[in-house]
Amino acid sequence: MRIRLKRYLFLIHRWLGIVACVFFAMWFISGVVMMYIGYPKLTERDRLQHLPPLDAQLNLLSPKQALDAVGITGPLTELRLANASGGKPVYLVIPKSRHHDASGHKRPPPGKGTVVIDAQSGERLRSVDLQHLLASAAAYAGSGIPVTYLDSVDEDAFTHSRGLDAHRPLHRLQLADDDGTQIYVSGTTGEVVRDATSNERLWNYAGAWIHWLYPFRGNFFDPYQADIVIWLSILGTVAAVVGTIVGIMRWRFSKPYRSGSRSPYQGGIMRWHHIAGLLFALITITWIFSGLMSMNPWRIFNSGAPPLQTELMQGGVLTISAQDASPKTLLAAIDRPISELRWTHTLGQTTAQAYGAGGLPVLLNSHTAEPRVIDPDVLLASARQLLQEPVASVEQLNQYDLYYYARDPHTMGGGNEKPLPILRLIFDDPHATWVHIDLHTGAVLGKIDSHRRTSRWLFAMLHSWDWLPLLDRRPLWDIVLIILSMGGAVLSITGVIIGWRRLGKKLRSI
Repeated sequence: MRIRLKRYLFLIHRWLGIVACVFFAMWFISGVVMMYIGYPKLTERDRLQHLPPLDAQLNLLSPKQALDAVGITGPLTELRLANASGGKPVYLVIPKSRHHDASGHKRPPPGKGTVVIDAQSGERLRSVDLQHLLASAAAYAGSGIPVTYLDSVDEDAFTHSRGLDAHRPLHRLQLADDDGTQIYVSGTTGEVVRDATSNERLWNYAGAWIHWLYPFRGNFFDPYQADIVIWLSILGTVAAVVGTIVGIMRWRFSKPYRSGSRSPYQGGIMRWHHIAGLLFALITITWIFSGLMSMNPWRIFNSGAPPLQTELMQGGVLTISAQDASPKTLLAAIDRPISELRWTHTLGQTTAQAYGAGGLPVLLNSHTAEPRVIDPDVLLASARQLLQEPVASVEQLNQYDLYYYARDPHTMGGGNEKPLPILRLIFDDPHATWVHIDLHTGAVLGKIDSHRRTSRWLFAMLHSWDWLPLLDRRPLWDIVLIILSMGGAVLSITGVIIGWRRLGKKLRSI
C-alpha cells in the first residue's frame, strides 16, 4: 500500500506538474513585472489633475436650474459639476431611483443611469459624436497636444475591468504626447475613463494581462474566466504540495546516496529542480494558494452582513432646492483653482465639496457658500447609527495600519484615496464590523467584517506582502520579493524543461 501511494504521488507530481509549472513560471515572472507596472487605470487623482479648472466667471446654471431643465426631481445619488465631457462644464447626475432602492441593494457601477447636462444651456447629452469625443480628449490632453481618433471598442486588452461595463462602448483616442498615451472615452457620458501609456501597454502583456489570465476575457471563454483561474489555482496548489512531498521523500536527510549527495540527481536540470523545489516550495504554495483566495472562490469571504444605514447616519438623502447656491457663488468663495464640484448630504446638510488638482477638498455650505467644518463629536454620534448594534470601541487613525493603508497607484488595490486622519468604529455585531469614516468630509470610506479581515491576510498579506514594516522599508520589500520570485521561476522553468523532455520521449515512443 505504501509503495502504491508513493507511486501515485510520483505520477501526480510528474503529469500535473507539467501543466502547473507552465502557469507557475508565467505567474512568477509576470508578478515581478506587476511590482512596477500595473494594469492601466485612471486614478481619481489623475482624473482631477487632467480636468480643466472650472471658470469662476461663467454664469453657469444652478444645480436646481439644471435638474429642472431635464425634468429630474427627487433625491439623487450623485451630483457633480466639471469640465468632464466635451471639454465644457457639465452636470453629471445619478437619480437615486435609477441607482438603488431603499432596501440597500447594491448599486450599479458609475456611469449607468448617469444623466449629463450642459451647465450653460441645460441641454441633456443624448449621444456622443466624434466632435464631442475629440473635445473630451483635447481637454484631457491639455493645450498643444494633438489628438487622433482611433476606433470604438467594446473591450480590449486594457479595458477588461468590470467597472467600465457601464461606459461601453469605449472610444479609443491617441495623444501625441511623449508617453504615447491612449485614452478611452465613455460611450455613455463622454468622460475620459481610462488612460494607458505606451510603456504600460507594452509591459502589461508580460504583466497583469497574462498574470490574471485575461486572454480568456472578451471571447468564448469569458463566462468561464473566473472558474478557469480558480480551478487552475486549485490544481496548482495540489501540484505544489505533492511536489514538496515528493521532493522531501527523495532527499536523504540521514544517509547520503552513493554519490555523496543527498539528492538522487547528481547534476543538470533535475538537480536544479529538486533543490529549488525544496528551497522555494513554501513560497510557491503560499503564492498559488493566496492567488486562489484573491478570487473569493464560491464567495467564501461574503459574510451576508446587512448594509450600513448611511442615510440614517447622514440624516437623509441628497436633494437639491432653489436655495442651493450657483457654481459662480461657490467658486468665488474659494481661493484656488477647482476641477470639480460635488454635492453631498452630510450630517443633515447639503454640502458642496470643491476638489482641486490635489489635496483635500474644500467644504462649503451649499446654501450660503460659507466654509464648513465637520464636528468630530457630531460625526461620531451620527456614525453610531450605521448599524443597530452598539459600538464597542472607537479609534482615531492618524497613520496607516495593517487594515487601513495605501498602495502605489499602479497596484491592484492602489489608486483609491486613503485619507488621514479617520475614525474607526468597531461595532459589537455578529460580523465584528469595522467602519472607516473620513474626519474631513464625514464620508463613510468603507467597512470590513471578520470575513474581509481574513481575506486581507489570506490574499493581500500572503500574495502581495502588504505588511507595513516591510512596505515602509523599500527597497527591502523589492529585494525580498524579487529573490523569492526568481527562486520560484527557477523551480517552474526547470519543471517545464523536464516535462517537455519527458513528453518528447513519450511521443517518440508512440
